[in-house]
Amino acid sequence: MKLTVLHTESSRGWGGQENRALNEMIGLRDLGHTALAACQPGARLGERAREAGFEVFETPMRHALDIPAILRLRNFMRDAKVDIVNTHSGRDTQLAGMAAYLLRARPRIVRTRHLALAITSRFTYSVLPDHVATVSDHVRRYLISAGVPGERITTVYTGIDMARFAATPGHGALRAELGLPADSLLVGTVAILRRKKGHAELLEAIPEILSRFPQAHFVFAGDGPQRENLERRIAELGLGSNVHLLGLRRDIVNVLASLDLFVLPTHQDASGTALTEAGAMELAAVCSNVDGVPEVMADGEAGRLVPVNDPPALAAAISELLGDPALRKRMGGAARARVATLFSREAMVRGMLTLYQGLLEK
Repeated sequence: MKLTVLHTESSRGWGGQENRALNEMIGLRDLGHTALAACQPGARLGERAREAGFEVFETPMRHALDIPAILRLRNFMRDAKVDIVNTHSGRDTQLAGMAAYLLRARPRIVRTRHLALAITSRFTYSVLPDHVATVSDHVRRYLISAGVPGERITTVYTGIDMARFAATPGHGALRAELGLPADSLLVGTVAILRRKKGHAELLEAIPEILSRFPQAHFVFAGDGPQRENLERRIAELGLGSNVHLLGLRRDIVNVLASLDLFVLPTHQDASGTALTEAGAMELAAVCSNVDGVPEVMADGEAGRLVPVNDPPALAAAISELLGDPALRKRMGGAARARVATLFSREAMVRGMLTLYQGLLEK
């Protein structure tokens, strides 16, 4: 049975959930299904979906009771003969959900929950959608504790394109770009520069690491509100020669391919997509033992888990792996095997199709 699936998103920005929506659309199309997107004018998801050859429907989504938006969405769903509506944020869940209920042949509604934060409305989880998909079991357990019926929640891990993330660690072009020696050790993280991503704790760990590995360099790929604070702390610690703020990068594959070790010192993360991408690149990792991160990386198999906000533990784990290239290589191989099995785009699409088809059969 070929399906028509509409992904809706009220956010205009680009992040993990928009990337997941587009990845699923590509995977559905590869299997012969029709995938569509509905978003606000100027939204990054709409831009990238069009670039990838998808039909995109645009409408302002001014608030949760935007009647013109509801009617436009209803008409689009009717004309496109949509079978499934997959919503991704609170506002579009309310608008697209109510639009679907206005149709005689109502599409099934799936709300995908991407975040490990507290929910603000049970209505958009327990009433409007037929089912909720979560990006990790951690998020599923939280929703159950918040009162959402467990039988209406399914975990489907976020998948990535394994063909895109295929390179040998240490063979990217970042060392040449930064003017670093070819034999320097390169440790990096990919995350928006927000307090909860843990960059500040990593900075506090770096002097101890450099005392053992003076040839090590650290790169932060991403931009955000903490940039000035991080620049100030880098100067205070005298780390300007060894810590490099790369800003927002479109060449994440090149960044990851340049690294010897990946670090994710986050305080909070529902699924750790950046960690999944690093694992696909055969990178061992040091990560916080928090939320959905342990589901992506089995401690001791693909890297080391450390407590949140613990610079000494970060320094010890990073130093251990920098000092043991054979262990890094073994863990990197295990990381890619784990990602290929559980976190590929194909695995994600299979899981979502099983969910969709089950709802339609009911």
